[in-house]
Amino acid sequence: MAHILIVEDETIIRSALRRLLERNQYQVSEAGSVQEAQERYSIPSFDMIVSDLRLPGAPGTELIKLAQGTPVLIMTSYASLRSAVDSMKMGAVDYIAKPFDHDEMLQAVARILKDRQEGRGASAEARGNTRAAGERGNGNAAPAEGEIGIIGSCPPMLELYSKIRKVAPTDSNVLIQGESGTGKELVARALHNLSKRTKAPLISVNCAAIPETLIESELFGHEKGAFTGASAGRAGLVEAADGGTLFLDEIGELPLEAQARLLRVLQEGEIRRVGSVQSQKVDVRLIAATHRDLKMLAKTGQFREDLYYRLHVISLKLPPLRERGSDVMEIARAFLARQCSQMGRAPLSFSHEAEQAIRHYPWPGNVRELENAIERAVILSEGQEIPADLLGIDIELDDLEDDFVDETEVRNAVAANNHEPTEDLSLEDYFQHFVLEHQDHMTETELARKLGISRKCLWERRQRLGIPRRKSGASADS
Repeated sequence: MAHILIVEDETIIRSALRRLLERNQYQVSEAGSVQEAQERYSIPSFDMIVSDLRLPGAPGTELIKLAQGTPVLIMTSYASLRSAVDSMKMGAVDYIAKPFDHDEMLQAVARILKDRQEGRGASAEARGNTRAAGERGNGNAAPAEGEIGIIGSCPPMLELYSKIRKVAPTDSNVLIQGESGTGKELVARALHNLSKRTKAPLISVNCAAIPETLIESELFGHEKGAFTGASAGRAGLVEAADGGTLFLDEIGELPLEAQARLLRVLQEGEIRRVGSVQSQKVDVRLIAATHRDLKMLAKTGQFREDLYYRLHVISLKLPPLRERGSDVMEIARAFLARQCSQMGRAPLSFSHEAEQAIRHYPWPGNVRELENAIERAVILSEGQEIPADLLGIDIELDDLEDDFVDETEVRNAVAANNHEPTEDLSLEDYFQHFVLEHQDHMTETELARKLGISRKCLWERRQRLGIPRRKSGASADS
């Protein structure tokens, strides 16, 4: 069990964080200041330290030296978020803004502890394995655990792993595209961990989460007096990433003014703080991610075209979860094992109906939605098997079928039921004609059986052809 030290002078926050970590099977000690922590504990003996930045007496960054290599996660209020940049430069492993989201905190703690356990030697070994795999010509092999760190072995993901291995050792800019919740930050982290910059920081910024009025100052820093409230000069996040990697998530939300400054970083390798006339050199590799169509935004003037082409040196596409086949169950089981471990529960399993629901549901929120559904199910589950209803997903669970019939069977089934000439009708015409004619007096299950297809297939065809399902009357299954 990992032992974590919390250093926080606000009793309410310290107690809440202690309870959160203890509920997730961490051993926790606490102190209200750096001095108290020194007096009560041997600071290097902890597995991790979570400390507020502003403490009475000495700042939380003092713990970085006292920890002697133990990772320190710095907490800071949003108003002083820029101060966290200096903390990163002093050696903090990461920072998190207060008030923090519980899931965000737990994910940060788990990631930092995992990185500490694996150590730099494991990273070097993983990169060696990657090079050896490339020499063997096995570029499409699924990644070993600790190498890329993404679950899945469907063909699109195997192709993605191959590209990650090729791109990671370079300094080329990378644009990661994919729907929200597909794991774009995991890809960025893999690119960083397998690069020659792995010992330098990876600075992650969600461009949609920072107010437009602050984004330039946050990214590029500012000089004293540059704007109202700028009582001191501050370094920006780009500067904090010097020598390492800057990951800009949701870059499509970046204002045009900030885009112009970012373009200068990419073209000239230098930044100029807000309010400054002096430029300074930076060595930063940029990885950007978006769920939006940047090319279309560029055509409509909402995104700089020259910046788009600078970013689009290497493009990686993350497939949505609904297109990853059997990966969905592999990911679901991994999430289930993780949640059981974090909550201190005996191993659970999915019921047959739950597995069917997971396979057939389209997961519009992708991996993030799946993870949340499983966390909820583990919390609410009372037995050793998770039933389908605890997943909380909107899908008809009865009569789900694993196998799908050939398109010609639909044609034959519709023709047989209609007893009408079908020579001049397309498959879509057959389907639409039959469903509209019979849905008033047939349930969805009966319609699917008559058509010789599964209910999932019926639902997908309705969506594609724009045929709404009736919500009342005979068509609703009891």
